[in-house]
Amino acid sequence: MAALQQRTFFVVSDGTGRTCQTVLKAALVQYPEEPIQLVIKPNVRTPEEAQAIVVEAAEADAVLFYTMVVPQLRRAIAQASKEHLVPCVDVLGPTLSAFHTLFGITSSTPGLLYQREKEHFDRLDAIDYTLNHDDGAGLRDLNRADVILVGVSRASKSSTCFYLAYQGIRAANVPLFADREPPIELQEVDPKRVIGLTMNVHRLQAIRQARVQSLGAVSLDQYDDRREVARELRAGNAIMAKYNWHSIDVSFKATEEVAREVVMRLRAVEQGLVE
Repeated sequence: MAALQQRTFFVVSDGTGRTCQTVLKAALVQYPEEPIQLVIKPNVRTPEEAQAIVVEAAEADAVLFYTMVVPQLRRAIAQASKEHLVPCVDVLGPTLSAFHTLFGITSSTPGLLYQREKEHFDRLDAIDYTLNHDDGAGLRDLNRADVILVGVSRASKSSTCFYLAYQGIRAANVPLFADREPPIELQEVDPKRVIGLTMNVHRLQAIRQARVQSLGAVSLDQYDDRREVARELRAGNAIMAKYNWHSIDVSFKATEEVAREVVMRLRAVEQGLVE
């Protein structure tokens, strides 16, 4: 049986080209045996660029598929394809023309779908990162975090991290202990990206006691003992001061309030307002 001839398809866009690729791949599912080569040409900005790509497609004996939001670029592609006898398919044009007729407005902003999808995928990436970096896990790539929350046990680190992750912020958290130094990976991170969460003794003791009761235990060694709680908090606060980590008192704050303060701190760092 003779080998099938490989077909070359150009995907051309004034955005990322993802929309065109998705449509093309959906159609190609119907032809699983056909060998193809996709040549992606994104971010086309001028008619000259569009014309040059058509010439390249002609030399490759390719079929050209394009999604152009800007009308001038769509016209340039269509005209050049006609001149160079390149088969072309305007994937988005008929839809945009129909919307122009309905709404009376011509769209000319490429990449909007990608921007919306990027927010969605950034959020998923942040949630996945936070899941894998909860309670001191995943120290090897701790430097990928947008923010790292530290503090003693039950200081609202995890809940705040997941609230931040849903906003697309990669948040890790690392527990602090009274009798040991923080992990070396944490010490090597830019201190501006590390934020300590602390609270008063009575509040933390109450939270820990509620935790013990939820587990059906009478007590967990000294976990909810007032003196032990005070000792851990003093040690945690000393570590934060030693490494120059900004701290937030979360004693009587809701998770969203704490997250808002963290975001404000991150913005101040980005704007160079924090030394």
